[in-house]
Amino acid sequence: MLARIHFISGLPRSGSTLLAALLRQNPRFHADMSGPMAGLFGALLGEMSQRNEFAVFIDDAKRRRILHALFDQFYADCEAEVVFDTNRAWCARMPAIAELFPDAKVIACVRHLPWVIDSIERLVQRNVFSPSSIFNYTPHVSEVAGFEGMVGFGFAYDALKQACLRAQADRVLLVQYETLTTQPAAAMQAIYAFIGQPLFRHDFEHVEYDVAAFDQRVGTPGLHSVRSKVHAEPRKTVLPPDLFQRFANDAFWRDPKRIPEALHVV
Repeated sequence: MLARIHFISGLPRSGSTLLAALLRQNPRFHADMSGPMAGLFGALLGEMSQRNEFAVFIDDAKRRRILHALFDQFYADCEAEVVFDTNRAWCARMPAIAELFPDAKVIACVRHLPWVIDSIERLVQRNVFSPSSIFNYTPHVSEVAGFEGMVGFGFAYDALKQACLRAQADRVLLVQYETLTTQPAAAMQAIYAFIGQPLFRHDFEHVEYDVAAFDQRVGTPGLHSVRSKVHAEPRKTVLPPDLFQRFANDAFWRDPKRIPEALHVV
């Protein structure tokens, strides 16, 4: 039986892999890069919906038990006291999360939008001869940043906004990439307080996490690379000025007037 679970979600290229790498340092925790659970969860929901003629045999109580069992069985061999499951889709599942796991919290990693796009463009340029499914096989960052692209304002960004505006907003902690990389101790302290766990002394000078084989398999080397030392790296953007400015005002969490009262931001 799964003891305790929380979720890591938010925007791409915003520090979720780094956060998982840090959380893994705590021997009581299990955390990893984005995994298959959100997809399995969505597939099960779909098969138990009215699009299936046999849904008449499945009521909400059965759906709840089946979905809960999915987590129990997936993490059956995990001995950690606290599990963090990572996927950008979890922000779109807030009501279901609240029903299944009343104590679960969602840590949503966010980053100033122009720098998300900049980070994606750098990956595209780094792997110019290997178009990746991660980026819809396109070399054009404007398409990647579009409605159906990796950033997907119709998906990750809109899901994030929904999570922050729904009744479950008090379950969400937005962790800014800028805070995580410049003030990692403060970011981790806020996370531990948010999930109600005793603080652990993390090593921000020696971070270990290697999923190079996965990145190579999906044709995007460097996708989940984590530096051994947590630090911010000042740099100039590779984006055209107009493209950079296009997303400059979309980070609602940077404006105190646009932050919902129940929402937590660090």
